[in-house]
Amino acid sequence: MKTEERSDSSRPAEEPAAPAGRAGHRPDLVAAGVGALLVAVACGVGWAWQRSNGELQAQWPPLLASWNPHVGPGTPAALTVAAAVVAYGPALADRLPWRRLLLTAWATALAWIFSLALIEGWYRGIARRLTTKHEYLRVIDRFDDIPAALRGFTDHIVVGPPGNWPAHVAGHPPGATLTFVWLDRIGLGGGAWAGVFCIVLGASGVAAVLIAVRALAGERLARRAAPFLALAPFAVWTGTSADGYFAGVAAWSIALLAVAATRRSLLAACASGLLFGWTCYLSYGLPLIALPLATVLLITRTTRPVLPFLAAALTVPLAFTLTGFAWWEAYPLLVERYYQGAGGVRPYAYWVWGNLAAATLAVGLATAAGLRRTLTATPSAALGALHPRRPAPTAEAALTLLVLAALLALLAADLSGMSKAETERIWQPFYFWLLPATALLPVRGRRGWLGAQAGVALLVNHLVWTGW
Repeated sequence: MKTEERSDSSRPAEEPAAPAGRAGHRPDLVAAGVGALLVAVACGVGWAWQRSNGELQAQWPPLLASWNPHVGPGTPAALTVAAAVVAYGPALADRLPWRRLLLTAWATALAWIFSLALIEGWYRGIARRLTTKHEYLRVIDRFDDIPAALRGFTDHIVVGPPGNWPAHVAGHPPGATLTFVWLDRIGLGGGAWAGVFCIVLGASGVAAVLIAVRALAGERLARRAAPFLALAPFAVWTGTSADGYFAGVAAWSIALLAVAATRRSLLAACASGLLFGWTCYLSYGLPLIALPLATVLLITRTTRPVLPFLAAALTVPLAFTLTGFAWWEAYPLLVERYYQGAGGVRPYAYWVWGNLAAATLAVGLATAAGLRRTLTATPSAALGALHPRRPAPTAEAALTLLVLAALLALLAADLSGMSKAETERIWQPFYFWLLPATALLPVRGRRGWLGAQAGVALLVNHLVWTGW
């Protein structure tokens, strides 16, 4: 089958990713072992800490989960999807025409997310998740008059005044809640439609990341990352949580900016800016997506998309502000609300590194090995990108910079202290951009690494009840 090719002089020259001889397999296995050790230590220390005083506010740290070994209706499907991707994913990723690969990766991610969610059954795994007492669907009837609800939104963030918002509504800008209000208005109300919406949008992020990696680092690396993106361990939390939807929107913002920068597309630049503006009104932590966005411009060495991007991005805060909601007034109230609840009890001393253990489970051990290669290549990639007289970054250097930007955004969120626990769910918008590090692993071991990725997701989903 002939592969579709595209000639684009603005794209970095393609080159083999991480030849098998480079540094060998042993350092990769050591990196994966360090990741596994971090998880084990976080589990042991967390269990003892929680049992001693309950401060961690999590039954099975570092995850917000409870021990509950079980199987369910989705178990056979999840095992089938995992086995199929491990067996055939790398070969298909190499051979399929590009557009068909994008659709196949998206469809595979959908099957993977749905099958993992259905291990808990349709009701518990999908239809009920966004209807619990902390979730967005509990306040749909309070948005009959949307402008009035937005004008009074900040009045209900802090616990105390009558009618304070549920935790997730209070913890996010109103764009998140408005999404489900609008779904209800068009006849797609209820938990089932909301869950399916989040899963479909979350899975679409796989295609967005592949488009961005191809534009910035070449098609070969994008193809090597494709099976790992489709079989991401954090799919456990994409089905079903609104953070999967947030991750999809953020991913498309970055992908469209990559397209705008490499193809000189005004429409893509505007669409990217609009989605970034919307992303900032989905979660208070997602302005950090500006780091990968800025890295896109660094890699491509262009500022051409900046003005249309900013013009489009500013329309979102302008619209919300004119309607009566001010992001900068709401955020301090959100901080106060956060410390009124579990955030004021959970110790920073544990979660500042326990979060990273949860992230390791979410991205998998193959990503930990890929990140080792990313960090090893960082000094030369950064020096090359920042030196004005050097040529454009190579494919491997471009991918290194993109992954590094996501890692820095994640670390900034971690150090902020506003993400103590639940990061396996909350950090999905950053995880998407760590997984392409797997493209730097040697080709020969891809099936083994894919098996390790699937194993992490299957074990987590079958051994604990995650609540999402």
